[in-house]
Amino acid sequence: MTTLKTKLQDDLTLAIKARDELRSSTLRLTLTAIQKEEVAGKEARELSDGEVEKIITREAKKRREAAEAFDQGGRAAQAERERAEGEVLADYLPKQLSDDELEQLVAAAVAEAKGAGAEGPRAMGAVMKIVNPQVAGRAEGGRVAAVVKKLLAG
Repeated sequence: MTTLKTKLQDDLTLAIKARDELRSSTLRLTLTAIQKEEVAGKEARELSDGEVEKIITREAKKRREAAEAFDQGGRAAQAERERAEGEVLADYLPKQLSDDELEQLVAAAVAEAKGAGAEGPRAMGAVMKIVNPQVAGRAEGGRVAAVVKKLLAG
């Protein structure tokens, strides 16, 4: 069993014993998503820590999107609950890059792509190919793409 999945299960046990309803329900849902992924396909398999991290990232993104939808629908209590669940999941993810750190990585990738002959907005694919492995799990794709577009345009 992977260490991240084990940590989630251990933390779930602690949350249940502490009667922490928010944490225990969030971890239950996340572990269910992990188990679902493990049995998807033709045969069951054990997920690596990287794959478990991607599932946690996906679950956290769902929480953010749901919170925004609840805010737009005028349901502040549900939005707050989704944000709280997202914060629980953030504890299991790597620290996100700050805007300055992300901009520095993208600027270096833009310079590298320009050195390889890619110019203007059409260089987006080349830059993303360089920067994505560097920021994997530490910045959301849409955020990275926005910074790349900004630097290529400017």
